[in-house]
This record gives sequence, structure tokens and C-alpha cells, in this order.
Amino acid sequence: MIKNDLYLRALKGETVERPPVWMMRQAGRYLPEFQEIKKKYDFFTRCQTPELAAEITVQPIRRYGMDAAILFSDILVIPQAMNIEVEMKAGVGPWLPNPIRTMQDVENVIVPDIDETLGYVMDAIKLTKEMLNDEIPLIGFAGSPWTILCYCIQGQGSKNFDMAKEFCFTQPLAAHALLQKITDTTIAYLKKKVEAGVNAVQVFDSWGGMLSPTDYQEFSWQYINQIIEALKDDAPVIAFGKGCWFALEDMSKSNASALGVDWTITPEWARKLTGGNITLQGNFDPTRLFSPPAEIKKQVTTMIDAFGKDKYIVNLGHGILPNIGLDNAKAFIDAVKEYGV
Repeated sequence: MIKNDLYLRALKGETVERPPVWMMRQAGRYLPEFQEIKKKYDFFTRCQTPELAAEITVQPIRRYGMDAAILFSDILVIPQAMNIEVEMKAGVGPWLPNPIRTMQDVENVIVPDIDETLGYVMDAIKLTKEMLNDEIPLIGFAGSPWTILCYCIQGQGSKNFDMAKEFCFTQPLAAHALLQKITDTTIAYLKKKVEAGVNAVQVFDSWGGMLSPTDYQEFSWQYINQIIEALKDDAPVIAFGKGCWFALEDMSKSNASALGVDWTITPEWARKLTGGNITLQGNFDPTRLFSPPAEIKKQVTTMIDAFGKDKYIVNLGHGILPNIGLDNAKAFIDAVKEYGV
């Protein structure tokens, strides 16, 4: 039994004494102890070495005592497993030297054996679970099929993913074939993660907001929903679409246990769109963590009041930035722990 099950209770919509708190990208770059590991090992070595991934996962928990840990990994381990080369280039970020551009390229993509290609992730989960010792839940994650497609086509990060969108609009059959392969791989991957011990899974649709509401339904949401349907009996699924407030009403009718929201929508409006029936997670602007700690605490309290303490998980509206001060991150976590006391 998990000793602090506040996060899991919030996912079930139970009444809680205070909302749980964790931060997207909490395991990583803003922590000096992470930077020490980064000096010695490159990015994918950190992802692919279970001992390193487990250590990085628990670092923020030791320092701040969040209510949930999220496994240190990356969404791009999926295309790597699918026979698509992915590098992490200094100053560039993700770099795919051979982006997918044709139906033939899509046909060359495999739906892999997860144990063979991503077994290191399952090993990292087991090690992390040992280190957490049932104190708090562990979250596993994957990128949404659309977000993964964006990198596979564009070949790198982008402000608008115009090439990815062009591919979808000019070669829809190839786009849907690729999206389905990514979806099938992601379902198998997340199921293995649950078997290995994660207590919940989150699907990150980082680039969903690049699409119009109609295109979002066609190229993103229907595939996320396949994942939710496949996993709903295995573990709680959280769907987070950055910039996707326009889809919240539809998303709230799914079997997701919670929906993540970013800072472009008010808590009141997010509740209204979702009918008040589903747990929401978010939505503090990560850049707001540059504010003085006292101001952060005040704004977090206001945010909780606006969402309501039940059916709510306190989080940022996207990942924590690398240059946030340690005291500022602490103020964010402490404000939640002190809520209502």
C-alpha cells in the first residue's frame, strides 16, 4: 500500500484534506544534483541506464517531498524503439537525422517488441519503486501520437511544426498510418510500465495546441482516446494537451481519470467546460516561478481556491524551467502542503 496516496485519491475524485502536488519536469535540469549527473553522462545514457534514471527520479522527492514521482525518461524513446534515429544535440534539442517524409518511410517504421527495445525503462521503474519504498505513487508517461509525429516529420523542435502539419494535410493516409503505429507502440509501452509498477500514466500532448479544433480531433484526440480506452482498466490515465483548452469539453467525456490544463485558461472556465465531473491538474504558469517566494505562495493559494481542493492536482501548466531558483520551487510545493492548515 502507498503510504501517501493523496494523488491517487484525487484521481478517483475522493474528498481530500488538501490537493496533491507535483511538477512536470520535476526530475531534472533545475536541480544542482541533476546537473552533477548531467556533467558525466549524455542525455540518452541517463534515460537508458536504470540506476541513473531511478536516481534522477527520486532527487526532487528527497529535496521537496512532492506527493508523486514521475519517472525520468523522454517521450522520444518511443520513436527510437520504432527504428527512427533520435539524437539530443547541444543547443538544438531533439534531432532526427532522417525525418519521415513519405508513405515508404512510414512503412519502414516498426511496431517494436517493448521488452526488447524499452526493457531498460521497466528496469528503471522497478529500481525507482524500491527507492520510493511505497512512500508515494510513481507516474509513467508517454508523448501523444501527434506530438511524436511532429518530431518524426519535422526532424527537430519547431515554433509551428509546419512540415508536420503539411504532411498530415497533403498525405493524410501516410499520417494516419504513422499515428496508428505510434499509438499501438504507446499502448504496449504504457501497459508494460503499469506491469512494472507505475501507479498512473500521463499522456503529454505538448504540441496539440498547434492544431485547429477540427484537426485536433482528427490527428490527435482520437489517438489519445485509443490509449485511454486501452489503459483505463489497468491504471488511471491523465491526458494533458498544452494549448488544447478548446478540446476540454470533449476530453472530459472520455475515460481519462484527469485532464491537465495550462495557464491559458482560468480554473473557473476549465471547471465549466469539463462540467465539474473530472479531476483537473495544473495550471500555474512555469514562468511565474520567477516571482518572489511569498508571491508564489499567495498565487498558489488563490489557484487552489479557484479550482477547489477536491478533484484537483496542483501542478504547473507545463514543465519547470531550468533556471528556476530552488527556493522558488520550494515555495510552490510548500504552499500546497500548507493549504488549509
